[in-house]
Amino acid sequence: MNALLQQAQQMQAQLQAAQEELKQTEVKGSAGGDLVTATVNGSFELLSLDIKPEAVDADDIDGMADLIVAAVRDAHTNAQALASSKLGPMAGGLGI
Repeated sequence: MNALLQQAQQMQAQLQAAQEELKQTEVKGSAGGDLVTATVNGSFELLSLDIKPEAVDADDIDGMADLIVAAVRDAHTNAQALASSKLGPMAGGLGI
């Protein structure tokens, strides 16, 4: 029983370390051929948004908004993939 408890504590420590690493990791996503680039961390917090001047068209604000949403979604998807690769093996060990 002690061995099982110790193993659970080790897995919890590994999970916490992986979560902290993810929080510190920056992941990018882009849209429109890199006209808009979003950067999020592994906790899915939006850190920055880069919009190239050629993406700005006063006559097409909706198009620029679509590019921003697409870039943030792409960054979020990339962060999810990173989290799955980092946390997936640990979740498997927990039977999740």
